[in-house]
Amino acid sequence: MKSDIQIAQECIPEPIVDVAKKFDIGEDDLELYGKYKAKLSDELVRKTKNNKPGKLVLVTAINPTPAGEGKTTVTIGLAQALNKMNKKTLVALREPSLGPCMGLKGGAAGGGYSQVIPMEDINLHFTGDIHAMTTANNLISSVIDNHIFQGNALRIDTEKIVWKRAMDLNDRVLRNVVVGVGDKKNGIIRQDAFKITVASEIMAIMCLAGDITELKEMLSNIVVAYNVDSEPVTLKQLNIVGACAALLKDALKPNLVQTLEHTPAIIHGGPFANIAHGCNSLKATKLALRLSDITVTEAGFGADLGAEKFFDIKCRKGGLTPDATVLVATVKALRYNGGVEKSKVNKPDLSAVKKGFPNLCKHIENVQKFGVPVVVALNHFITDSEEEIAYIKSECEKIGAEFALANVWENGGEGGKELAQKVLDILENKKSNFKPIYDETLPIKDKINIVAKEIYGASSVEYTKEALSQIDELTGFGFDKMPVCIAKTQYSLSDDPLLRGRPENFTIKVREVNVSAGAGFLVVLTGNVLTMPGLPFKPAAESIDVDENGVITGLF
Repeated sequence: MKSDIQIAQECIPEPIVDVAKKFDIGEDDLELYGKYKAKLSDELVRKTKNNKPGKLVLVTAINPTPAGEGKTTVTIGLAQALNKMNKKTLVALREPSLGPCMGLKGGAAGGGYSQVIPMEDINLHFTGDIHAMTTANNLISSVIDNHIFQGNALRIDTEKIVWKRAMDLNDRVLRNVVVGVGDKKNGIIRQDAFKITVASEIMAIMCLAGDITELKEMLSNIVVAYNVDSEPVTLKQLNIVGACAALLKDALKPNLVQTLEHTPAIIHGGPFANIAHGCNSLKATKLALRLSDITVTEAGFGADLGAEKFFDIKCRKGGLTPDATVLVATVKALRYNGGVEKSKVNKPDLSAVKKGFPNLCKHIENVQKFGVPVVVALNHFITDSEEEIAYIKSECEKIGAEFALANVWENGGEGGKELAQKVLDILENKKSNFKPIYDETLPIKDKINIVAKEIYGASSVEYTKEALSQIDELTGFGFDKMPVCIAKTQYSLSDDPLLRGRPENFTIKVREVNVSAGAGFLVVLTGNVLTMPGLPFKPAAESIDVDENGVITGLF
């Protein structure tokens, strides 16, 4: 069996100029990064501003096994299938982080015959967007420490610096660090920390800003620290908003590539869904909607994370109304949620599927709570038994969800036609009654409680003393009228990764609440979720190589 990277390297890509022409994007609207990648110009955004938007389809998933379930693959395959059926369709995706690429999952550009290419570039440095965000993030850190060293005119309390450094790799030893060690010329000794770049506020802002003016306004509002009077210190007060914006100006432009079947793909922004808001950029999605009849986009991990944040944060911010949701599931994930260990999930086990189905059921119910029609896409594997498939189909239909098999890994767009037809039936015959799950003006604890109880299924929410103090402080500063972005494990509906299926009578434990005032939401940390992941026993990086001709192997 060929690897994903072998399949991708065997494809002969079309020049990106030719791919763009299919959607009436002229060469003058492209900023070329070689023959097969381009950024879409600000002029194109302005020219299409008054175009009637097409239909918006969100692809999400159930709680995955640790290996992932092919959500991006299905997203790409669905877009390819819709184009095969003569529907003018764009796919809008997130940029992969080097954390997973070098860590547990490997590449994140789809798989099999439903990939975006050039997959090596997309998975590695791409057009430099995430590097630019890392640099802007760390410019802020260096200026904070320099400001303190040079006299601290803003009277920053060195024990209340909330801005963290960033790096787009998994590195557990950087979760807590001490900076400024040595003699006095090295600055003030203090405790600091690193986040992975895709969990940073810079990434969140980049994914929610519409243009450079809004970007600068959002950057201005970032709270970097508190002064000795416990008042917020913002990025605007450090006088480097312009410098940060200059570093980010090109990264703000969406990227255009193609799928293996030459469907145009806009890839821009890459926040994690378990510790950030998990959606590609609002700018890219809105542009895709104005260029196509149908835009297929994704939200990270399960519907309890990515989809909830897509609905409650991204759609609220951008005034989007999703028309349909595709909920990706796999038989092996249902076996896993039914109690089977990861090493045995490839063996047919109908009893485990029956035990694990309540997890899928809960995700279906959650999407329905937002008023969006849903179709379950079963990402098909050769280890799936007919009995397991028939059971899942029957149970989905009983609770009002459409069902389709997706064979897009093996057959590309052709293998997604059954799913595409179900999506088209929804778009043509069902009306979305989308509405966020909570009112953003509610008190902070009320918003957290609604998500925890309505979406996760928790019976209660428990707060540490620190979290309660932070909530009071944030409310006092007027930061309470914002959506909540809850950081939680992706492996369970609860905040405990070991609780599979559809757990009941559990408590969500909130340990910390912070404000991302620039991005416009509150970050709520639950359980043991970390904003800087670590590497596994055998990192994916150990399998990656490049030969004397520059051909990369082992990326996926």
